Amino acid sequence: MKSRQPQAHAPFVAVAGLSARLLAQSAARAGLRVAALDIFGDRDTREASEVWFDIGGGALTIDRSRIVDALTRVAHLPHLLGWIGGSGLEPLMAQLCREPGLPRFIGNDAEASAAVREPRRFFALLDALRIPHPAVSFERPVSPAGWLVKDAHGCGGTHIKPAAALDADAVPVPTHGYFQQIGNGLPLSALFIGARGRAHLIGFARQLTCTLGDLAFVHGGSIGPIDLPPQLAVRVQEALDALCARTGLVGINSCDFLLEGDAFDVLEINARPSSTMALYETASPDAWPRGLLAWHLEACRGGRPPPGASIALARQPRWCAGQQVLFAPRSFTVSSGFSDACLRDPQCRDVPMPGTRVDAGQPVCTLLVRAASEDAVRRALDAQHACVVQRIETCDEPDHVCIPCSS
Repeated sequence: MKSRQPQAHAPFVAVAGLSARLLAQSAARAGLRVAALDIFGDRDTREASEVWFDIGGGALTIDRSRIVDALTRVAHLPHLLGWIGGSGLEPLMAQLCREPGLPRFIGNDAEASAAVREPRRFFALLDALRIPHPAVSFERPVSPAGWLVKDAHGCGGTHIKPAAALDADAVPVPTHGYFQQIGNGLPLSALFIGARGRAHLIGFARQLTCTLGDLAFVHGGSIGPIDLPPQLAVRVQEALDALCARTGLVGINSCDFLLEGDAFDVLEINARPSSTMALYETASPDAWPRGLLAWHLEACRGGRPPPGASIALARQPRWCAGQQVLFAPRSFTVSSGFSDACLRDPQCRDVPMPGTRVDAGQPVCTLLVRAASEDAVRRALDAQHACVVQRIETCDEPDHVCIPCSS
């Protein structure tokens, strides 16, 4: 789906996170002018934006002083609607909401976010609403086998470790950490738009995880939309409605949960736009001609839910979409040939700038495909992964001929 060409008088919106590309492209699709703040500055992020700010703090983190400075400068852009936060901002959101002189934040306020992001409050709320979840503890389990330790300020699965490893290495529990029993079932997510105390469900997706070094639950992508049995979908909808009514969640949010048979266990709520937005915009572009971020703005600024016709169309997809993070099989420096080939490739996103150094195990780019079924999506992702890995080998040096992917 092509983005609309923003008009010179169109309002600005700022989008921020570890990677702002998805939000920037969705905002541009709505005809908005975009200021992007992230740590990568990928080529397609810059193409979708009129201005870009580097807010990197090293080791794939966001620097607080840099984002505050960038948002202060963004505040002077003409007709600015405000700013929207993505992944990686969890440790900073409470401080940013209190920081004077920043543009309006378009999303969940500090209280709504804390209600679902502070572990003690969140799991107590789930219990009060009788929403199932894996067992949690705020003390080290006597027998750590079968338990994980998580950091509520983490994202992307890089904060999840076996509880037994902490005991063995005498590593302290994170300040915002908690222990959670390993649950059974398939990892899924639900994307929804909160408005008027209800969760307007967009759809369900299958979560892909991978192992990097000693990290066994790293977010590797997603596939969707997928169908759930109608009665189960109704129960998930009821749980999300109850959470929205109690917390006041607004805009695009996602819920991660485990599915086993006809039972589900809620893991967490991401109180911000999720990367799974790309699945629905790709699989059902006719349902969201202005992109999903437009409806995030409508819900947050005016309390307006998405149109029922769009949700109905999105729930009857003729296509399935999949996205997968490609992690570097080895360290390499991005050549112009590699960057150009990926930028031309319709199945590549988050295209790194020439000269970028990518260490082994770090993200290179995101693969995004569309096909008629989930199995076909998996095959397409595998083929695209092999192509881009080959491209790394053939485009690493400037004097080598780049072998393009066929697509």
